Amino acid sequence: MSLEVRELETGYGSTQVIWSVSISAVRGGFTAILGPNGAGKTTILNAIMGFIKPWRGVIEYNGVDITHTPPHRKVEMGINIVPEGRRLFPNMSVRENLVLASRISRARDSIDERLDLVFTLFPILRERLDQKAGTLSGGEQQMLAIARTLMTKPELLLMDEPSQGLAPKIAFEVFDAIRRLREVEKISLLLVEQNISLALEVSEYIYILNHGRIVLEGSRDEILSSSRDTISALIGI
Repeated sequence: MSLEVRELETGYGSTQVIWSVSISAVRGGFTAILGPNGAGKTTILNAIMGFIKPWRGVIEYNGVDITHTPPHRKVEMGINIVPEGRRLFPNMSVRENLVLASRISRARDSIDERLDLVFTLFPILRERLDQKAGTLSGGEQQMLAIARTLMTKPELLLMDEPSQGLAPKIAFEVFDAIRRLREVEKISLLLVEQNISLALEVSEYIYILNHGRIVLEGSRDEILSSSRDTISALIGI
């Protein structure tokens, strides 16, 4: 087991957002959390990374309790996130964004190796190495955001809404790279996404979240066998 979250409850200020959520992400597996806007998906990732404090529950990684471990220590342990909104350094070049990520992580001694990996997944970034990140297209910025996180050599990758704001064709290209990731890297993925069809293409196990609670979970085949009306009602579409 790579990640185990048990009975997680948390929120912001005095407002509770997550209620008794238990999820797991197996080593080498691709897992998705689906749900409507405001369901609490991003809040779960924030709690796992340590950006917000869990009020209750336990978060374990490879059998170690990391419930209250600070974010920088989690990165050193092999956990990292591609955040919603990309959060690149817009005035720095693509090269600088990528190299900086490696230098402040456990991958500081394998920068060239990590660059080869991200160029395999996103060849366009090799062509844009000296271009400022802020001048890239939306799709290229998302590719750079994923690549920058991969430069830190994560074993568990959290990914928050990678298709957000992208045209369908570009979103498909990004998810094709996510699918190919498992072919070139031994990595576990916990994906938060609103695009159901794209998420189902890359994930083996699915959790559906609504109003801060897990309302349905199962393998991809089990979820696909549920009635469309049931899924639509749970996801809010």
